[in-house]
Amino acid sequence: MRIYWIWLLLLSAIWIFALLHVSSDAATMAPRLMGSALFFAAYFISPLLRTRPLLLAINLSLASIAASMVLWPDPLGTANPYTILVLSLLAGKAVFRLPPVHASIVGVVLVLSAAAPLTTNYPSLPPVYIALHASLLAMGLIAFHKNWQQGEAAEARNEALLSEYRRMKRRLASGEEMARQEERAQIGREIHDSVGHKLTALMMQLEVFRMQAEGEAKAQARNLRELARESLEETRSAVKALKSNEPGGLPAIMRLIRKLEAESLIKIHFTVKHGAMSAPLTNEQSIAVYRVVQEALTNIMKHSKSREAEVTFEAPGGSVFRFEISNPGANADQFREGFGLQSMRERIESHQGRFEVIHHHDRFIVSGVFPLKYI
Repeated sequence: MRIYWIWLLLLSAIWIFALLHVSSDAATMAPRLMGSALFFAAYFISPLLRTRPLLLAINLSLASIAASMVLWPDPLGTANPYTILVLSLLAGKAVFRLPPVHASIVGVVLVLSAAAPLTTNYPSLPPVYIALHASLLAMGLIAFHKNWQQGEAAEARNEALLSEYRRMKRRLASGEEMARQEERAQIGREIHDSVGHKLTALMMQLEVFRMQAEGEAKAQARNLRELARESLEETRSAVKALKSNEPGGLPAIMRLIRKLEAESLIKIHFTVKHGAMSAPLTNEQSIAVYRVVQEALTNIMKHSKSREAEVTFEAPGGSVFRFEISNPGANADQFREGFGLQSMRERIESHQGRFEVIHHHDRFIVSGVFPLKYI
């Protein structure tokens, strides 16, 4: 769109100088102004005909004829040098928008329009000059069109390669996640089939021994059976945790950031300060952090004009874990704490954390703090 307005501004400036060069008496200026209106009407219609090359070629040909008639020199004046510039701009538009055959037709009409005053003995540019100008302009525009087509083809190839690269990264990330889940499920099955069954068999044998024992041995058998039962429950909890697909922790957040950046959805500046990687977060806290970061980045992609975010993790002093998601360039004047932010707050506070939203005139910050418990 910017190129269109630059082109129009350049054409308008040349057209004004061309009109100033010709006679300005009222008798001739009125039809020249009417012809100018027709010329610019044809010029403004041309973008609507991009998908119809034949009509666009006819439109540009008529525009060139109109330009030649409007800028026709006075019998007693001198040749209008600006006419050749106007026709050159039309030639550039024809080469840029039309196939070679249609552009060639427009080119022939432009040359005839430039040479028309010469054939009627009106003041005109020398025919050698017109021929040389047309030849050099044709060679330059052909070279430009060829380079432009090569650039378009290279850009299309680059887009195809970039799309394939993103698909490969998504498949790689999905493959890693599936392999990780399969490995966790396999470990869970092995624990369940080996340790779980052996603990169950041990409980049954202890129960048999308790029924046969007397006195103190019976009480010891009961205690041992209770210990085996607790071990079995802990084993089942561990197997359940291994089979769980709920993401959590810093590795899951890093995978989320890598996925979003691989798809070019958002640019993320990720900072991990001292102590954050080794912070002893519980599984519930890790999942809460992951979900809050995910929700915050989703809100940025939906509501922010800036496709950029800053994510920071830190554990100052080792007693708390702090995270922050900042969006520079956000329009905080339209801030309203909706369902998403309320859900984040409830999730953090349900695990003894503190949630905070800060909005400046040019930055929106979501942060939270969890207390750490060292075992």
